[in-house]
Amino acid sequence: MDEILKYFPDLTDIQIEQFQKLDFLYHDWNEKINVISRKDIDALYTKHVLHSLGIAKIMKFEPGTTVLDVGTGGGFPGIPLAILFPETRFYLIDVIAKKIKVVQGVADALGLKNVKAEQLRAENAKGDFDFIVSRAVTNMPDFVSWIKDKIKKQHKHTLKNGILYLKGGDLSEELKDFPNATLYDLAEFFEDEFFETKKVVHLPLKFKA
Repeated sequence: MDEILKYFPDLTDIQIEQFQKLDFLYHDWNEKINVISRKDIDALYTKHVLHSLGIAKIMKFEPGTTVLDVGTGGGFPGIPLAILFPETRFYLIDVIAKKIKVVQGVADALGLKNVKAEQLRAENAKGDFDFIVSRAVTNMPDFVSWIKDKIKKQHKHTLKNGILYLKGGDLSEELKDFPNATLYDLAEFFEDEFFETKKVVHLPLKFKA
């Protein structure tokens, strides 16, 4: 929890309490439904919470923003971002029902009114969104094909509407067909060696009528 406060020192008392609760909630749920690997659960705040919040170092969501989290797993990056941006609406989807059960349980326990969770394929998600976030659920070409018709037309941020994707390693081959993608190295924001190869990829997408 200290590392969250280190990099996000302006949290409210409610946000601090919500972030603190994540440790118990995920350990508790993980004993019933394994959504985080055993080796990662003890590094929850670095490898899951802080990693998710890497998006917040690139983008400060304005109130009323709508965000779709595709393949959210146990709720990452959606849950930490929903805590940080309580006036942004997050729609967390995953094809695996037990993972959505965990997401809903955590959101309810935290009192997050800005989170909706549903078992759903990305292609079947209804509505349009300012941004679509994810943590490396697939390669970028496939991901774009899933969600390319779900982007809002009106922009209200410095970065244009589109994808904010958490991914690691060398992405040059994967992104060769997306020259307008911008990569942000998380090592510039977080000191832990876990982030040495981690990036946020911003890919603006045009509105599809």
